[in-house]
Amino acid sequence: MTALSHARSSSFVTLGAGVLLTSAALATPAMADDATPRPLDRLWSFANVSVNYLDWSNGTEARTANNAAKSDFTFVEIEGGVGFSWGEFYGFFDFENPTNDQFDQSSGGKDNFRTAGKVTSHIYLGDSPLSIYAHLYDFRDYGFNAREQDQILGLGYRTTFDNGLWFKPFIGAARVQSDGYTGMNGYMAGWVAGYDFTAMNQNFSVTNWHEQTFGRDDEYLEQNYVGDKAGSVGTNGALSLWWHPTDLITTGVQYRYSDNKLGTPNAYQNAMIYSVKLNLL
Repeated sequence: MTALSHARSSSFVTLGAGVLLTSAALATPAMADDATPRPLDRLWSFANVSVNYLDWSNGTEARTANNAAKSDFTFVEIEGGVGFSWGEFYGFFDFENPTNDQFDQSSGGKDNFRTAGKVTSHIYLGDSPLSIYAHLYDFRDYGFNAREQDQILGLGYRTTFDNGLWFKPFIGAARVQSDGYTGMNGYMAGWVAGYDFTAMNQNFSVTNWHEQTFGRDDEYLEQNYVGDKAGSVGTNGALSLWWHPTDLITTGVQYRYSDNKLGTPNAYQNAMIYSVKLNLL
């Protein structure tokens, strides 16, 4: 096995372990009201599978035409989360262009088969709202033999306001492992947030995830971007509106945004994502 193959195998084992941990936790029965809490008794959990269509703006497609060109695509996602008395976990895995070849000839590679996955965790620090935060994101473009894995370790915070809004910010040191650069890569700060509400006798929710990277390594900014060196600060996130017509089905629309990310330097990128989820838990 080559060093490159070993690195890829290790990345998938790490990501797979997180997904398996989440899956095992979701399968653990919730504790009864009169039972003594055990470490693996879950307090909450969810799981779903979804079909999604990402539609890049015309401006994004023009701005990225010669710098990691973007093309609309369909992706299938498996997603889940679980919470315990001592911590919580979240994960997803995406199959982008799932019916395409690894290298898509008709699009010149813009519609290659790709995968992306993320596992995050908050390990609570006692009864305080602080936590040890860990975050692993792995992306693969098989047609271009490209990969990037971001590894974040730091501190998190969890709070729920009286109106029901929940907010979980974090900050941590960043390390990257990719085909272009491997090593420490500055810092990442961000949050996930959400709010549930009812309108017209229907259940809705608004969610937002946001990531701000800064102090990134110059070599990474030169090697992992197409056409030019990227700026040291990168922005990545999405703002979503979800409709929950039944317990089984969730549908929604997301505004996806990024800047100095996704392989394109010094360019704002935005898209709309249209999603239908089948809720398994």
